[in-house]
Amino acid sequence: MDKNNELKRIGIRISYLRRLRNWDQETLATNIGITRSYVSRIESGNGIDGVPLSLYMSIADALDTPIWKLLKVDD
Repeated sequence: MDKNNELKRIGIRISYLRRLRNWDQETLATNIGITRSYVSRIESGNGIDGVPLSLYMSIADALDTPIWKLLKVDD
């Protein structure tokens, strides 16, 4: 499993779910208490390493989706 690919897939899922709610990155950031630029880095999957599980849990809660949908790893 390529770690960078998985981070990008997670970011794409977050972006997709955010857009389904008609939220911009700033709205998501405000709802979970981080900056818009941090949301951007998470969604792009570029150079972001060590995102705490608790942050992914906060994102999932804000997007009203189970955590496994964000972190799902395809076989």
